[in-house]
Amino acid sequence: MIQLGAAVLALVGCVLSWLASRSDAELPPVLEGEPTVATVIYYPPLILLALLLATVAGVLTVLGIVRLRASRA
Repeated sequence: MIQLGAAVLALVGCVLSWLASRSDAELPPVLEGEPTVATVIYYPPLILLALLLATVAGVLTVLGIVRLRASRA
């Protein structure tokens, strides 16, 4: 059960890291007279952290389920 709890915490950290990695910005027009362009900028280290935490959450989930099933058998 501890591994499954840690997996949930890693998943929450993954979601929070992903949400924190993006920010909205406005780019100046390419040509004069054109409107500004809205875009999303991502911060790569936080995306990497989110992917790492998702991997850890997946591994801990699998190990936790295997250990839980083995203890019941």
